[in-house]
Amino acid sequence: MSGHVVLLGDSIFDNASYVSGGMSVIDHLRRRLPSGGKASLRAVDGACVTNVYRQLEQLPADTTHLVLSIGGNDALFAAGDLFTEDPQSMARSLERVAQVVDRFAQEHRELLLHLKQLEKPLVACTVYDRIPSLSREERAGLSVFNDAITRNIFRVGATMIDLRLVCDDSRDYAEVSPIEPSSQGGEKIARAIADAILQIGSPRRVIV
Repeated sequence: MSGHVVLLGDSIFDNASYVSGGMSVIDHLRRRLPSGGKASLRAVDGACVTNVYRQLEQLPADTTHLVLSIGGNDALFAAGDLFTEDPQSMARSLERVAQVVDRFAQEHRELLLHLKQLEKPLVACTVYDRIPSLSREERAGLSVFNDAITRNIFRVGATMIDLRLVCDDSRDYAEVSPIEPSSQGGEKIARAIADAILQIGSPRRVIV
């Protein structure tokens, strides 16, 4: 493969500041790509869905593959609002969650459709949920966001990397900030990206 892979999204890819001198996702990916392959980082720590459009303004002219990991910060900010609200009935709480996720799903879907219009192979990720500090209720809430992400990815015909299955060990998360991938987690993510890029065009659509 002699293409140019560009990583878009948030700190799942832009994790260099969290690995204490270890290798970041982009470092691991560059080592895994075949001779002649290139990888660039446009993802930015803290980004949400709507921030990715700005990243596309700096897309290299020779880009051949796009890889997206986004949604974790959207879910994090939503949780900050939802979990600070006064306790309500189950039905009202679920309705509030549905409203938040519906808005996220629409923004996420519009971003994927925009990326597909660039007519380059697209790989998109779910949000991992094995973060050591994540509570059971937070994991349950995150599953609703991942449901929307998964549906959107398949709807637009992109290849999916399920980070819930890729980063399944506590050591995959950084000690500095446990919501970020460690060097070990970054290596596993990079491996999944490389596998996805090499298998584009095959019947397999989910990479774990």
